[in-house]
This record gives sequence, C-alpha cells and structure tokens, in this order.
Amino acid sequence: MNIHDDVIKLFITVGLSEQKALETIKNDMLTKHLKFVIEEAVRNGGTLQEIGMLLYHLAAKIKVQIHHFIPVVVEYIVANKINSQQQIDAALDYLLSHLKGDLNIKEFETACGVGITVSPEEIEHVVEKLIKKHKDELLDKRYQFNVGVIMREVRQELKWADGKAIKNEVDLQVLDLLGPKTESDFSSQIKQTKKVKASKPDGDSTELTKDVEPIAVIDGKIAPAHMSISEIMKTKIHFHKPGENYKTDGYVVTPNTMKLLQEHLKLTRGQVRTRFPPEPNGILHIGHAKAININFGYAAAHDGICFLRYDDTNPEKEEEKFFLGIKDMVEWLGYKPYRITHSSDYFDQLYEWAVILIKKGLAYVCHQKQEELKGFSPPPSPWRDRPVEENLRLFEDMKNGKIEEGEATLRMKITLKEGKQDPVAYRIKFLPHHRTGDKWCIYPTYDYTHCLCDSIEHITHSLCTKEFQSRRSSYYWLCNALDIYCPVQWEYGRLNMNYTVVSKRKIAKLISEGTVKDWDDPRLFTLSALRRRGFPPEAINNFCAHMGVTGAQAVVDPQMLEAFVRDILNTTAQRAMVVLEPLKVKIVNFPLPKTTDIQVPNFPSDPQQGFHFVPFSEELYIERTDFKEVGDKGYRRLTPNQPVGLRHSGYVIAVSRVLKDSGGNVVALEVKCEPASVRERPKAFIHWVSQPLNIEVRLYERLFRHKNPEDTDEVPGGFLLDCNHESLQILQAYGDVSLRNACVYSKFQFERTGFFSVDPDSTHEKIVFNRTVTLKEDAGKC
Repeated sequence: MNIHDDVIKLFITVGLSEQKALETIKNDMLTKHLKFVIEEAVRNGGTLQEIGMLLYHLAAKIKVQIHHFIPVVVEYIVANKINSQQQIDAALDYLLSHLKGDLNIKEFETACGVGITVSPEEIEHVVEKLIKKHKDELLDKRYQFNVGVIMREVRQELKWADGKAIKNEVDLQVLDLLGPKTESDFSSQIKQTKKVKASKPDGDSTELTKDVEPIAVIDGKIAPAHMSISEIMKTKIHFHKPGENYKTDGYVVTPNTMKLLQEHLKLTRGQVRTRFPPEPNGILHIGHAKAININFGYAAAHDGICFLRYDDTNPEKEEEKFFLGIKDMVEWLGYKPYRITHSSDYFDQLYEWAVILIKKGLAYVCHQKQEELKGFSPPPSPWRDRPVEENLRLFEDMKNGKIEEGEATLRMKITLKEGKQDPVAYRIKFLPHHRTGDKWCIYPTYDYTHCLCDSIEHITHSLCTKEFQSRRSSYYWLCNALDIYCPVQWEYGRLNMNYTVVSKRKIAKLISEGTVKDWDDPRLFTLSALRRRGFPPEAINNFCAHMGVTGAQAVVDPQMLEAFVRDILNTTAQRAMVVLEPLKVKIVNFPLPKTTDIQVPNFPSDPQQGFHFVPFSEELYIERTDFKEVGDKGYRRLTPNQPVGLRHSGYVIAVSRVLKDSGGNVVALEVKCEPASVRERPKAFIHWVSQPLNIEVRLYERLFRHKNPEDTDEVPGGFLLDCNHESLQILQAYGDVSLRNACVYSKFQFERTGFFSVDPDSTHEKIVFNRTVTLKEDAGKC
C-alpha cells in the first residue's frame, strides 16, 4: 500500500467517500491540514465518524496565521462544545483577530457560542414570526419566493441555531401556509431553472472561487446579462476589509504587524485603495481592460480610490506616447484615477530602503552575468556572504556610475515560491530616465519596486494576475524585512483572446514588418485599436464583468466580445443606408415630379428616437449582390422576374432592362416602379441610396488564421507566417446624405450590412468608416 492509499483510508474514517478523499488529496494544503486535525482529534480521544465533517470543515478553513491555535479548536470539537460549522467559523474569526498573546478562554467561548443551546421551540417561534412578516409575498409568489431570506433573518436572531433545524422548520411552516405544490408551481419552477451555460474557462481556480453566473452567446446575441462590474464587486467578491490584512491566507504576521495596520487605518480612515500599475512601454490591450475594471471597479464599488501608477523602472523602452495612451484608455473606459503616480516618484525612498536591506544582511552586490542568472536554477552566487561594509561601498559605486553596466546587480536574500533564489533588486543602466533625467544609473526591478510602492501608497488590495502568485512570498518578505506596512496581494485569472497576439514585442514586430499600421490598427486587440474599430467602452466593460473574477484563466473567441458590442450598438447606433458595391438603377417611370426627400427613422423599431431625410430621385444605387439575372432557388431579391421593395420609400421596383458593357458585365438597370400599396407585397425590401456621398469603407477580418498563432504546434513557422494578408478590404462606397456631418468615432448601423464607426483618417472631402462588427456572428470576421 503506498502513501496515498494510507491517506485515502485515513480520510474515509472521518466520513469522506472514496471519491471525495481522492479529490481532497489533490489539494496539498487541505491534505496537510486535514491530517493534522484528524491526528489531534485521535490524540484527544475523539470519535471520528461523529465529528468527521466538522473536522473537514475546520481543515478547509485553517489559515497559517492561526495554525498554533488549531489544537484548541479540535479539543472543543471533540468535547462537543463546538458542534456546528457556524461555531467553527466564529472560532476561527476570533482567533484571527487575536493572534498575539495567550488565548482568553472566556472571550473565546463567548465568541463562538460555547454552552449556548437553541431549542426547537425557539426556532419554531422565530420562524412563525417571520412567516407572518412575509405572508403576503409568500401567498403571491408561492414556491417562487426565496425562503433563504427567512432563513437569514432567523440566523440573525438565533445565531447558534442549527442550520438544518432552521431549514426543516421553514419548509414545514411554508408547506402549512401554501399547501402542497400545484402543477402551476412546478411549471413555473421549470421556467426559472432553464438556463444556457457557457463552457468553463481553462485553468485552475485558487483564491477567487466566487464567480458571476456564466453567460452564453446564441446567434450573436447575449443570454440575459445580470450584473455590472460594480454589482459583482459588491456582492460576489469577498476580499478582506481594510485593516484586516492578517485574516487572509498566507499573510505573514510580525510583532509589529498590528501597530502598522493601526497606523495604516488612521491614515486611510478605513478606505479601500487599489492601483492599476501598467508599464509605459506599450499600449494597453483587452487583457488590461479586465485589470482596469477589477482595480477601478473594486475601489468604486466600496467608495474607495484607485491610483494609476506607471511602473516606469525601465528607461530603455518607455515613451511619452505610451504614458498618454494608457491614461487615455483608462479614461475612455470610464474611470478617473484618484491620482496619477509613477514608481520613479519613489526612487529616493526605494534607494534608502535598499541600503537598509544591505545593512540588515538581507541584500548583497553580485557580479554574476545576466546569462548566468537565467532560468530557475542558476548557480549560487559566490558573493552572497560578502561583508555588509563591502556591499554598501559597492552599491554606492553602482549608484555613482563607477561600475560598468552588466558588471553588478543588487540581489535580495530570499527564495521565491517557485524556487528561484535571490531575485535582483537593482541593475545598472546608463540611460536617461523619462522623468528623472540623468540622476540615476541604477534602476529597481519589479520584484523590488512593486510591493514597496504599494506600501508607500497604502494600497489595501494589490490585485494582479495569477502569474504573479509565485512572487507573493517575496512581496510579503520585503515589506516585513523593512518593517513597513504590508498590503495584501490577491491574484485573478488572466483574460486571453483567441486569434490574436497581445505581446508588446510581437505587436511591435507586426508594425515593423508592415503587417499592421500601428498600435491602433483595428485588426489588433489593443484598446486603442478596439476604440478605432468602433467598440463602445460599455461593451468592453460588460464583457469583462461577465467573464467573472476567478483564479481561472479565461480564453475566449472574439465572437463573445462582439456579442456585447452588438448588444450596445443595437440600441445606440443610428441607422443609415450605404451601398458597398454600387449598381446604378434608373427609374424610367419616376412617379414624382422631382427629387423628393424621404423620411427615414433613425431607429426603425423606436420612432420616438427621431428621423432623418434622404433624397429619392429617378437615379439611385443598390447593392450589386441584390440583383441576379437568374435567381437561385431561395433568392429573394431583385431579378428580371422578381420585383423588390425599396426600404422606407413606399415603392416597389421591377426590372425592365439590363444594361451590360462589351464584356457582358451588368453595369446598370432600368426599372419601373409603383407604390407598394397597389400590388402584392414583394419578397424582400432592399436598401438604396440616391445623390449619395462618396465614402471609404474598411472591412476587417481576422488577422490570424489559427486560434492560437503563438502555438508552434498549430503554426510551426511562427505567428508572422499565420497572418491573413487579406484581412483588410477597402471599398469606395456610396452612403446616404445623413452621414455628411458624422464626427470621428460616431457609430452607425448600415442597414442590412453591419455596424460601422467613423475612422480618424476621415477628412472634409471623404469620410472613412471601419466595420466594427457584422449584424450577426460570422466566424470569418473579427
């Protein structure tokens, strides 16, 4: 029997099924804690079958900060003084709030309800009172009423009552009031529970296990959307309260922690503080939109503040356009930073703290080359134990430019969670900085800078993506090594999009190769590109909200984002008629004495939103695809034998003559028209333009052919070879005159065609439109 078999057998003794035991041992930390509490229970003479589920609940809730108190809790469980999950939760909450000093037994027992018994009669009395309170609503909604409301109210009055006893009593009294379920109750319940669910995102969920209800996209439309980012942050995300940092998993408590937290609370007045910390060396992309929504959204939902902090520690790649572009995109998404800061604002303080680390023997100057430090198992530094005074002198030499670039770094004495030893804190770069000029030739790294800037700004919730989870240990270590306020780092899953690349280096390569024009090329998934293509910021925010906030990485196809775009534009984009590939049509029996203005609704389904006017004359243009000399079976548009209606005009046209060039190509049509009211309704109504504007229309398709262009199995030659060089089609089109005064980024629905946005390339002479999305989901379009 191997060690896993022994553990499974042990877990079965506390009442777990074999399947549950197998699932449990996949979680190393839970396995360790459960073994520990079982051993403690056995040592205290506990009967495992009777208290097994309580032990499991305890093990699942243990935090390392209170591990030394757990034997006390187990003693109370074995003695039947703590006999419910509610009491265990209360006990753990009390212990987290009293980490230092001896345990006050009297306070502890009061906090977790030891000795308090709630009788069945007390439960019956309180439930009866609350059933009367909600009687009218119960009679109205019957079994669609959420009885959880009553159960919560009972719990507020009878904190230590058994949950099962409460539920049984509520069910019994509801049945007594309403009687058995009728057929209509069952049919209503079926309607309520039928939901379409999206597939689960890839990846493993860790700390953030709460999520919003999944969504589905059906025929390009979104299944009902329920929650904004603010609502999610208020109701679905359960982070620690400001000042209760010590209650979170893995937080390191030092003798000075509580004093520092009290000072922090005094300074912040208990305010939630977050930050969005991009590097100013590229443009933000769709993944950053999720980070922006989470950081700014969480602060806004709790009446807090969010800093926009540029992580400008690498002068080699930072440019002014990136600083401005990042701020522009944050504000475009609708968020206003509380303050714009820079890591470079704190360079003096960061340097002073580096000196303190050296003096404490926690940092040293190392001469290993960059190539030697690559990977996760570089050779140990032979300079790790050099004397403090020598390290101080060498670090001063680094600062004063006396050591060449690449000849020395300052490293911290810590092993990261993933095993990497002694990360670099400072490196030499003889480059001027965007903001500090030539003052510094040493610059701090992310591992050193990020947590310290969070501390300086008194951030309460340092929210970052899962790849930074391995750096959490160094985050806490560094703040505690310097004995300064330590925020809490929470990680969530990244948002990735198929059929694109978002790497700054790879986008820069696409630009240099001429595949795309710039960072805002509408075929990219940078935020500036999405704005240029016409994506409304509300659609991006809604998309991010409905992706949820969990530890699981989400990888989605562009169609899901496009569905949110259609959802917004369908109610906000004014309609217009545009002919992309014009075919000239002359009405030989034009029924009016002269050109007449036709009234066209801005939103056909909502006349209250007004009208615009377009000219109707004897010469007009229709879409070339709306005419065939010989119609296929099922073809419903114009043929020599099949008339069509002209949208909004009230007229039907029928072909009287087809005009061709010398090559036999159709170049024009002559038609007769008559009022739609005097003949049989045509099979279709088509759009048209008369006396049109000349416009340019850019149609975009996916830039990449494969779902993951960076996957060498899918694309052995690399992402550049996967580019679709036919992804942009430029058309010289005709638009109706209502488009004449359209300004940049104005949104329109071209009837029967798609949603379009005015491009910044537009001039007074010619307006340029980008296709944002088609009217319906099309797998070939981006």
